[in-house]
Formats: sequence, C-alpha cells, structure tokens
Amino acid sequence: MSLLSSFNPYALARSALFQMDPEATHDLTLGLIARTQNTPLALGYAQARIDDPVDIAGLKFPNRVGLAAGLDKNARCLDGWQAMGFGFVEVGTVTPLAQPGNPKPRMFRIQERQALINRLGFNNEGLGTFISNLQQAKCRRQPQHAQTKDPAHRPMVLGLNIGKNANTPIEQATDDYLLCLSAVYPHADYITINISSPNTQNLRSLQSDAALEQLLSALAERRHQLSKHFNKWVPLFLKIAPDLDDAQIQVVAQALQRQTQESPSPAATWGVIATNTTLSRQAVQGLPHAQETGGLSGAPVLEMSNHVIRQLRQQLGPQFPIIGVGGVLSGADAVSKIQAGADLVQIYTGLIYKGPALIREAAQALQQHRLTPHRS
Repeated sequence: MSLLSSFNPYALARSALFQMDPEATHDLTLGLIARTQNTPLALGYAQARIDDPVDIAGLKFPNRVGLAAGLDKNARCLDGWQAMGFGFVEVGTVTPLAQPGNPKPRMFRIQERQALINRLGFNNEGLGTFISNLQQAKCRRQPQHAQTKDPAHRPMVLGLNIGKNANTPIEQATDDYLLCLSAVYPHADYITINISSPNTQNLRSLQSDAALEQLLSALAERRHQLSKHFNKWVPLFLKIAPDLDDAQIQVVAQALQRQTQESPSPAATWGVIATNTTLSRQAVQGLPHAQETGGLSGAPVLEMSNHVIRQLRQQLGPQFPIIGVGGVLSGADAVSKIQAGADLVQIYTGLIYKGPALIREAAQALQQHRLTPHRS
C-alpha cells in the first residue's frame, strides 16, 4: 500500500511498492509520512489544497474530499494528510485497548479490479497512543484550530472513528463505544461510530433495529453530558455497510431520524457515512485472492455504495449530512457520489492506486460540478 508521491511519476513508485506485501508497504508508507511531515521532505507529497468550502453538519469544510478511516488508525500522520490537500481527514478506528487485530496475512490486492481485501480487525495502539498523537499534530495545535473567516485558510476538519475491542462481548459493545466517545470528544470535529466493519465478529449485528436503537440512544445521552462539560456539540456519524438491503437501510434511516427528532439541541447533529467495505465477491470472481475472507474495497464498491447513498438521501431528506465513500478512483467517481446524494466524499483504496494526485483531481471535479449549471 502506498501513498507516496515523492517518486515521480507516482506510477513508478506504485510499481515498485506493489512488489511488496500489501501490509508491509502500508506500514512503510505511513512510517515515511510520519517521519517526513513538517520537514522539507514533505514537499515530495505536498500539494496546494483546492479551496471549495462547504458548511455541513455545523462544520466548515475547506473542500469536499476527505480521507476515509482505516488507513491511519493511530492518527500518526495528520500533518502529512493536511499537506496533501485534504479538506477533512478521518482517523481510527480506535478501540479502548490496544489490540493486534487478526492474524497475518490480512491484506490482499486485486489489481485487475483496482481493489483490496482486508481483514485487519481494528488493529490499533489504543486510546492512549491515539490521543497523544492527536495532541502532537501541529495542525491541531494552532490556536484552538479556529474556524477562520477566510475560506482559503480554513483548517482541515478532523473526524475520529471509534469501535469496540474484539474480545468485548457484543452484548457489552455499548460500553466500549461510550468509553471511546468520552475520551475522544474534546479532540474531535466529528466522531464516527463504526458498526459496519466485517472483520470484528458480530459487529454488523449492531446495525439491526433493537441493537441500533439502544446504541444510538446511549451515545446521544453521553454526548449530551459531554456537550455540557466541554461546552460544544460534536456531530456523530454512523458508518454503515454496503451490503444492507433496502429494508435494512430504512431501519438505519428511521433510527437516525428518531435521534435527530429527539435531540435536545439543534446543534446535536447526526450524520451517516455510506459505506464501509463489502462482503460481496461478485465483481472479483475468479481472480487471485478473491475468496480471501475480509472486506472488499475499491472500484467494485462504487455502485453498491452509491445505491445506499441514494436510498438514504431519499429517506432522510435534503438536509441530513451524508458522507459518501467507496470506489472513488477518479474525479468522475467523486462526482457520482454527490449526484447520488452525498454532501462530502472520502477516499482510501483510490489513494493507494492513484496516489495523492487523486485528492486534487477529485476536489477539482467537485468544484467544477458545483460551479457548472446542471440541466435536468
């Protein structure tokens, strides 16, 4: 896995790095970004940010293109991501305690489809390291990272993605989410509740009706308490799977609507991120690694995720915040998310296959889409 653009062109770096084990390449690349951010060597991947500001969920985003959670699980590279031109970045998933994740090997490329399969399993260093890394990031130590009135200098928005430990029984999952919520709340611009990873046993069962209601209600109550203590409301986003059928999507939409209606303040924003990786293998059948266990990401997920976005937008109405993620490998793919109903777009696997240039390409395409009159 590579994000480096210091090799020019990026395709040459990718060709070399794709000869390595995917997870080894991922670790190497993140290590290089962590060591070179805030140094002259960051010029190898830094690029001017496309300024296309938008206000969503009470937050001011410099542009609509973000990094999806899962790539920087321990929040090591915030300054590096900012240098690449992201409008927002989501880091994690973090769990209360450090955990190694699933046995290796657990990442597989399917280059013929510009796709990945991973079964990492929320491998991370735990809340302590996560928060320490957040506090050390220069981009978060600017005076209260204040929301400047000048759109060209708006700070990158930061999302923090939380989950449960693998050895926590699913019946006690809420305890893990509440612990994480309380710990990351003062550091977050928004917080994502990850209940859709396919790589933690039974996690997706939290998307079902009763379990979802119980979890969201508990989170809402804790957020209310935290908002009083820290004197700020942090938006909560729910990250869901692309494998939900229309009836299951409706359950999620109705649960989010109820939470919105019952919120004690208009500032108590809820949102949804659609989608996580898929268990489907239809688009990669017969290819090497296609039958590996785990979540499939990349180009094959584009339309699955767009379908979920369309369903959510239809049911949630025009104002509900939706972040679209899954299969964005070009500017046109990013535009398709907005056309499906998303407000913002995230990338992950596309960054691995296309490099940092994809950030700028997607942001420019979305800027042009906004500025161009659209005919019905």
